[in-house]
Amino acid sequence: MKPLAITLGDPAGIGAEIVFKALRDLNIAARVFGSRALAAPPDNIDFVDVGGEGPIRYGVIDAAYGRVALDSIDAALRAIQAGDCSALVTAPIHKQAIALAGSPFPGHTELLADRAGLKRYGHDYAMYFDSPKLKSALLSVHLPLREAIASINADDIAALAQLTSREYARLYGSAPRIAVAGVNPHAGEGGKFGDEERVVERGVALAREAGLTISGPHPADTIFLAASRGQYDVVLAMYHDQALIPIKTMAFEQSVNVTIGLPYLRVSVDHGTAFDIAGRGIADAAPMRYAIEWAAAHAGSFAR
Repeated sequence: MKPLAITLGDPAGIGAEIVFKALRDLNIAARVFGSRALAAPPDNIDFVDVGGEGPIRYGVIDAAYGRVALDSIDAALRAIQAGDCSALVTAPIHKQAIALAGSPFPGHTELLADRAGLKRYGHDYAMYFDSPKLKSALLSVHLPLREAIASINADDIAALAQLTSREYARLYGSAPRIAVAGVNPHAGEGGKFGDEERVVERGVALAREAGLTISGPHPADTIFLAASRGQYDVVLAMYHDQALIPIKTMAFEQSVNVTIGLPYLRVSVDHGTAFDIAGRGIADAAPMRYAIEWAAAHAGSFAR
């Protein structure tokens, strides 16, 4: 397999520490992209230096650090496009730092979609989380909760279900059994506790007409447990924290954030830059180690 492309994320965070710790414990080919002046790559690492000036100031939001993070991503993408690397594994970036560096995107998901020419979230690309017992795709990502709920519509649910089914089959070789979470307590209790579930029902019906194995809306307080016990393969969550709370609670060290819809596999850890502990040598590399192993195991699904 061609080496993974791994970016170190924001230099002021824990990205370099967890990547180098993880690679030390793994026998997986990887090419790492970052700033040599702002990280101390071991001698045995295949390292691509994107520039930047030291010394590093940990835990500091800096436009220069945001630029290094963005340049690392672009260099890794060029390596993937040239066929030199396979999947992309990203360490966390800092949203304020990349904004100061001129990026209009709130995070990796939107940035990578734009670089790939993908325009519409949920239709062309989406955020998907994968763990051994629980998998979920998000109908919306970085929206205030009231806006996320107000934006729910049937066409988007059906489109996300079709995208998720296609990409899940690419990863696992078979179409998934999809469960769609409701929004309100008890999935609305027949309209008694809200009527958003009527919209969800229409979305489920559209997806079923397209040939998908899908059901819902299900009460959100039990559907993730049912999926974790094997009754469903993927849960479509109606908003960000509806999925992230159960996944992070059940599998923080064994969950990955995957941008589905891209022409290559992109995987990330499910945590942030951890500025509060950066530079202290105490960051837990287990989530990054799992992300690298997961990417290596599934990179062949996207081989050209």
